[in-house]
Amino acid sequence: MAVPDESRTVIGVCNLCEAICGLQITLEGDRVTGVRGNPDDPLSRGHVCPKGVALGDLHEDPERLRRPLVRDRATGEWSEVDWDEALDLVADRIAATVNQHGADAVGVYLGNPNVHSLGSATHGIRLVKSLRTRNRFSASSVDQIPHQLVAHLLYGHQLLIPISDLDRTSYFLVLGANPMASNGSLMTVPDFPGRLRELKARGGRMVVLDPRRTETAKVADEHVFVRPGTDAVVLLAMVHVLLAEGLDRPAAYVDGVEQVREAVADMTPEHAEQVSGVPADTVRRLTREFAAADGAAAYGRLGLSTQGFGSVCQWAVGCLNILTGNLDREGGVLFTEPAIDFVRTGLVGRGHFDLYRSRVRGAPEYGGELPVSVLAEEIETPGDGQVRAMLTVAGNPVLSTPDGKRLSAAFEGLEFMAAVDIYLNETTRHADVILPPTTALERDHYDIVFHGLAVRNTARFTPAVFEKPRGARHDWEIYRDLALRISQRLDRRPPLRARLAQRAALTMSPTFIIGMLLRRGRRTTITELRRHPEGVDLGPLRPTLPDRLMTPDKRIDLAPAVVLADLDRLRATTANPEDGLVLIGRRHQRDNNSWLHNVPRLTRGRPRHHLLMHPDDLADRGLEPGSTVTVTSRVGSVDVEVAASTDMMRGVVSLPHGYGHGLPGTRMSGAAGVPGVSVNDLTDPGRLDLSGNAALNGVPVTVTAREEDSGTVSSSAAADRQGHVPTTTRGVTT
Repeated sequence: MAVPDESRTVIGVCNLCEAICGLQITLEGDRVTGVRGNPDDPLSRGHVCPKGVALGDLHEDPERLRRPLVRDRATGEWSEVDWDEALDLVADRIAATVNQHGADAVGVYLGNPNVHSLGSATHGIRLVKSLRTRNRFSASSVDQIPHQLVAHLLYGHQLLIPISDLDRTSYFLVLGANPMASNGSLMTVPDFPGRLRELKARGGRMVVLDPRRTETAKVADEHVFVRPGTDAVVLLAMVHVLLAEGLDRPAAYVDGVEQVREAVADMTPEHAEQVSGVPADTVRRLTREFAAADGAAAYGRLGLSTQGFGSVCQWAVGCLNILTGNLDREGGVLFTEPAIDFVRTGLVGRGHFDLYRSRVRGAPEYGGELPVSVLAEEIETPGDGQVRAMLTVAGNPVLSTPDGKRLSAAFEGLEFMAAVDIYLNETTRHADVILPPTTALERDHYDIVFHGLAVRNTARFTPAVFEKPRGARHDWEIYRDLALRISQRLDRRPPLRARLAQRAALTMSPTFIIGMLLRRGRRTTITELRRHPEGVDLGPLRPTLPDRLMTPDKRIDLAPAVVLADLDRLRATTANPEDGLVLIGRRHQRDNNSWLHNVPRLTRGRPRHHLLMHPDDLADRGLEPGSTVTVTSRVGSVDVEVAASTDMMRGVVSLPHGYGHGLPGTRMSGAAGVPGVSVNDLTDPGRLDLSGNAALNGVPVTVTAREEDSGTVSSSAAADRQGHVPTTTRGVTT
């Protein structure tokens, strides 16, 4: 009779989102039988969300890839091969592309999970840089580039981002963010619900401006509707009030205040009301409350960045915090002092903007990356620098970037494509080779980035829960082997000294590198962290300015020319606002972009795929709740069920991000059974912020009853089933 495996508990971490919650994981043999929050973790304090509880399900998913796959283009069939054969094939084809057409003929796309992987942080970037291509893309340009650009302009480093001192603030102003669902973003704040209760218990307030009454808005002290795409006007009106009423008290190291005063002179609360729907009296009252608070923090996130004026929005948020004296103030916003300081050490570059532009449209680069909104055209358009081969790493841009159908068709036209991914999904189905790495529970982890964006200074190193399976590869080993193989095959190889340095850097393990970086930081060591896997507490955020600034003169220029120049475009756009419905996205606590929908634990319960629409907007169009409607934008249309919701502002509709599975050629049966459409079959790659970030929110759409009189469905729905991608002309799917 078999003896049951003995149960044991180990300390782990959830690295699926930015909250980086510490976990206690119960194991029986090689199976996870329980996951709960670790109450001894000094940052997450016992918090865990449904995603963390599902880590074991992800680890055991039978459809997760464990061996390399190669696709026969003639038959479409996949076959497993050994690692050397797969790596050699990828290296041969990428090197041949570079040798024949130049480095820019190779494109690279990095998905969101890369920032949650230690191996990607230490080795993945080295692989990308070794390719020397300008055609680098990532999820950042459908997310956070406005934050990074503004941080670079104001503070001298793209990730020197002020963090809300949530544990001590008395007034928390939230715009375009939903931390009740996200647990914070570019603000690592596990257990946001608990921290909000503490804020209220000490007499503090949270005010939310959002076009949807989100999960966060529902627990706020006040929620104000604002029309999508007009947040910049509201924020600039608040800055106008500060300066007009003498409520500003910037620090001595802040320059450019008078230029800002002149720039916002016409951005009155009355103008903001006409454009945004936020009453002028509300704009004035919120500004005065914010300025008078004993420690206030303004925080704007995805809803601000993913619109046409994302950089202006993030700059205006910075102006609010700086002009009221809340930058570098306890209870306001402060900079972190992490054990591994990616700002001081140069581990992450300071950032740069518009050093070169994309070949076809002339869109600017940021930080060495081009906007992913231009990727399809860079593949489709012949000429020098055309992308002919593609490497995607832990990303699904077909579902997560604008006009996904067009990008899907472009991928199919590539001469070669490889992917580093654990799933055969809507993007990797186009690859010739898929290289699957180990997953979270099988590798060591340290959060280099998110400890540097957290509401408290802590450090935590988490050894792998399970040993690497025989025949598996960690992601950093894949990056190492690809970089070295490709380098050996290039006609123009780097000098010998550079090749030796590359080999030395790539052969060091991520854990060894972390140990070195911790010793350099002198705040803790990997030995201490191994003794305390729950993490060590390095204390609350504290004032550090002006010394922590990375600007050459240790001063803040509050009036960067590139942002002020965009105000004319803002004025012209808001002078002629678009009528009709506009589309925004949304997220749910159980979702993580597109890649966790194969885990049944996270997709159970009430469906979350519906188009949300105000009842009056439904009635105006003669539509019934629960019916299937056709949503059409300039680039395409989708059919989806509609639900009435008074949580929506009039004139605004919402679809969730990350849905639209079930395309032919995938191997994610769980996700394929999840209803819903891809919101990015509607988002428009032509709509960009000045930074190049995609304007995913505020997309003009129409919503009509689905045509059923002849028994037909919309062409986009039919195309999904047939594997055919429609073309678009003037927004009409043909």
